[in-house]
Amino acid sequence: MSQEYVIHLARESLSLTLLLAAPPLGFGLAVGLLISILQATTQIQEQTLTFVPKIVATLASLILFGSWMLSALVNFTTELYAGLSGIVR
Repeated sequence: MSQEYVIHLARESLSLTLLLAAPPLGFGLAVGLLISILQATTQIQEQTLTFVPKIVATLASLILFGSWMLSALVNFTTELYAGLSGIVR
């Protein structure tokens, strides 16, 4: 196993991790921003008001993007196992 292959594998796994984490984090960020704007305009300073909408938005994004996320993860794992024969001698 060469150094280049290890670096390539680490780069691919990190990029896949960032790609899979983007939809839930993006939805949570957008909802959090909207709630904070609502709190600033209405002067409601309840700290726990932001948690429930963020959790609901994150779950909704997992429902919407879950099949795509799973297929991307399965494809990466399949490619990893397919290349395993070249690693082990």
